[in-house]
Amino acid sequence: MPDQPNTIQSKRPIAVDLFAGAGGMTLGFEQAGFDVLAAVEIDPIHCIVHDYNFPLWSVFCQDITTISGEFIRYHSSIKKREIDLVFGGPPCQGFSLIGKRLLEDPRNLLVFHFVRIVSELQPKYFVFENVKGMVSGQHQTFIQELIHKFGYYGYKVRQPYQVLNAAYYGVPQNRERLFLLGCREDLPLPNYPEPTFKPPLSKVTKCYSHLPSTPTVREALQDLPEIENYPELCQQDWADVDFHRPSFYGKMLRGIVKKSDNYSYPRQYNSQLLTSSLRTEHTQESIERFAQTPPGKTEPISRFHKLNPDGLCNTLRAGTPSSRGAYTSPRPIHPFTPRCITVREAARLHSYPDWFRFHATKWHGFRQIGNSVPPLLAQAVAGEIVKLLNVKPEKPEGKIELGDEAFLRFDMSQAAKYYGVNSDVIAPRNRKKKS
Repeated sequence: MPDQPNTIQSKRPIAVDLFAGAGGMTLGFEQAGFDVLAAVEIDPIHCIVHDYNFPLWSVFCQDITTISGEFIRYHSSIKKREIDLVFGGPPCQGFSLIGKRLLEDPRNLLVFHFVRIVSELQPKYFVFENVKGMVSGQHQTFIQELIHKFGYYGYKVRQPYQVLNAAYYGVPQNRERLFLLGCREDLPLPNYPEPTFKPPLSKVTKCYSHLPSTPTVREALQDLPEIENYPELCQQDWADVDFHRPSFYGKMLRGIVKKSDNYSYPRQYNSQLLTSSLRTEHTQESIERFAQTPPGKTEPISRFHKLNPDGLCNTLRAGTPSSRGAYTSPRPIHPFTPRCITVREAARLHSYPDWFRFHATKWHGFRQIGNSVPPLLAQAVAGEIVKLLNVKPEKPEGKIELGDEAFLRFDMSQAAKYYGVNSDVIAPRNRKKKS
């Protein structure tokens, strides 16, 4: 394992991210004022990208089933400090076997290990995030057993639990996720965040009518240059470009303005670079079909959804993992240009700032975005925890340097070697042969 980074002195509350991925929740909780001093993730590619974007903190490239709370404490800068929050979204499977002791289903062991780590670290609060489908039908039995298991370890859960849509928190995407909010028995339960935006082109109740509208697809993408004007993006994922005039949302993600409730650490980066924008080569036939598809409709052959510039993005998905063929999930069609959107454009629609980089390949980049919680949604949830901690988050001074850009081009073998783990910890990618 590489040396852990030096830590900064801060009075900010501290947190641990489990099943961290590339760091969407880490970023959102950082924006709310937390120092996320440790993150655990099994995928070396995700870990190396996490290391690049969060160079101040520790990332452990390890299977959650083999790591302990004590290890996390003493191999990071946490040591004996009290932890304010543990959060994460463990993959959940095995729902087809509905019955007793769902937590004991081997396929749901990851959920149990989330509970175990919470019990070992004894944080004041925890946030459990997962798919909306967990609340449907008999799957609710699983949630009740999970709540019971937390209770066994001395933690209570806010009920009724809620599914939150990122579109109500300033993210230009319809994306619904389940959140369980909990705390130690001696502490007050956190509340769910109230919506702060109303989605465009949708029916909202009267109580939301006074809210500002969620940024549209157009507002999210309008300042990004047309990638077809930069041939170098056929070979690399970055280019020195001229941006167009941004919306307020675009200014926020480019770092031109910083919202008063954003307590993240400023990063040093070249604001003239367009990054994570490797081009996709489409056939002329596909280009013609994309052009003929009306905004907001699905192209019938590819089944790709064409974005409505005055609406929201559909839910961005990750696609299948390496062990299931490594197929990229259908990517939306750009609202104005007959092509699929880039990783950067997906990041804009997911509320990632432009300094945040993803793996240089499109497959890994889209996987990292599609698997993640939009940072602005995570920030809204984290803000409710901050309220109960009775702390006023500090705005960091100065800028921190991002990691080594070579990290973004590591293949699985290089990333695994960097962390000293087996490269087969994630099943090898099975590429389809071109016909």
